Amino acid sequence: MQVSKITQKIGIPDELNAVLKQEISGIPSFSAVIEKYLADSSLTITKVIEIILAGSIILDSSDIHIEPQESDSKLRIRLDGVLQDVMIFNRKSYESILSRIKLLSEMKLNVSDRPQDGRFSILVEGVSVEIRASILPAEYGESIVMRILNPKSLISLDQAGLRKDLYETFMKEINRPNGMIIVTGPTGSGKTTTLYAFMKKISNPEIKIITIEDPIEYHLAGISQTQVEPTKGYDFASGLRAIVRQDPDVILVGEIRDLETVDIALQAALTGHLVLSTLHTNDAAGTIARLVSLGAKPFNIGPATNMAVAQRLLRRVCPDCGILEPPTQEEMAKLKESIQSAIPSLRQKGVELPDIDENLKIYHAKGCDKCSNTGYRGRIGIYEAFLIDSDVQKAILTETSVVAIKEDAQKKGMITMYQDGLVKVIQGITTLDEVERVAEK
Repeated sequence: MQVSKITQKIGIPDELNAVLKQEISGIPSFSAVIEKYLADSSLTITKVIEIILAGSIILDSSDIHIEPQESDSKLRIRLDGVLQDVMIFNRKSYESILSRIKLLSEMKLNVSDRPQDGRFSILVEGVSVEIRASILPAEYGESIVMRILNPKSLISLDQAGLRKDLYETFMKEINRPNGMIIVTGPTGSGKTTTLYAFMKKISNPEIKIITIEDPIEYHLAGISQTQVEPTKGYDFASGLRAIVRQDPDVILVGEIRDLETVDIALQAALTGHLVLSTLHTNDAAGTIARLVSLGAKPFNIGPATNMAVAQRLLRRVCPDCGILEPPTQEEMAKLKESIQSAIPSLRQKGVELPDIDENLKIYHAKGCDKCSNTGYRGRIGIYEAFLIDSDVQKAILTETSVVAIKEDAQKKGMITMYQDGLVKVIQGITTLDEVERVAEK
């Protein structure tokens, strides 16, 4: 294969994209298409990379993994949060692909003993999709991971799969003039997507929204976005300090990582700004303990923080092959134990739910060509929202345990992520197995 001219932007021709859309419907067909193009020695390695990238985007993949093995390499893509094997290809193709990705991402070709990061763009159907590339030295070569930042994956708050009561809570909180809203969860749980949905909902010409991110993942019209540059002394703390002097109404801090950042964010929330940020905790109530562990003063946390949201992403059951049938005795017992008591209050809040009785049917995953035999297609969020009221503020000052704070919130009607998942099970959106895979009871 030839290596073509260096460029930091790949354009997928519309004709090629149209052909690939016809040919690629799942993992098996994707693998067959790549093998066909790899076998054509007249094609440049850039063209093969175009096929891999375009096919991954067609399948709505979030990440591409190319992993060198002893004598060959494995290509995997992450679909709906789960890695799927695509194919094995030879060492020569791997070396060509590695070199090309390094060139595209402006990495050093002669460096193979330390990690490197870079990015490039791919133009598909008139939309510029950012690709964030990471190279890591591994046992048999350099492991390649490409994160696909497709603007089409950004959703509005109305598309997030929120229960009616939770949607109303979110709308109330994001329209408050000041205070902090923190979204928590592990990497890949959709935190950034939720924050962007918040910003899109409240963005209007009358307010100024400024973000500081690492890196800027998606570009939003009408919003001033900045990116940290630690090597130049521009980190979250220094950036946030400068942003406050820019007279913003709303500030988004990509992530709270240290005491200096959390202190400035809390002060901004106390002095007339709405601050949106993310944090790594297991649940919403754990936000308080995490802020304290970073060194934040308890007497600032309560007054400054409006709401903490924990979230995960669940796979939706495939509409083409999902099996609708009565729950087993064990499944029925789990539903009754964990969600039945909350159904009356949820109905009062406008959430439509069936009874958990002998007439109930829920979905079980099967698998077909359209879902790459996973049984699932697409994802939806599950959430728990923890509001900081006067009782919680007192609990923070008295150093009450997170467990006690969470139990009190549940007594006041907070629906946990696990329970929100069960709501989606009885609504026919996902399966009980999927909820248990993602959320703790």
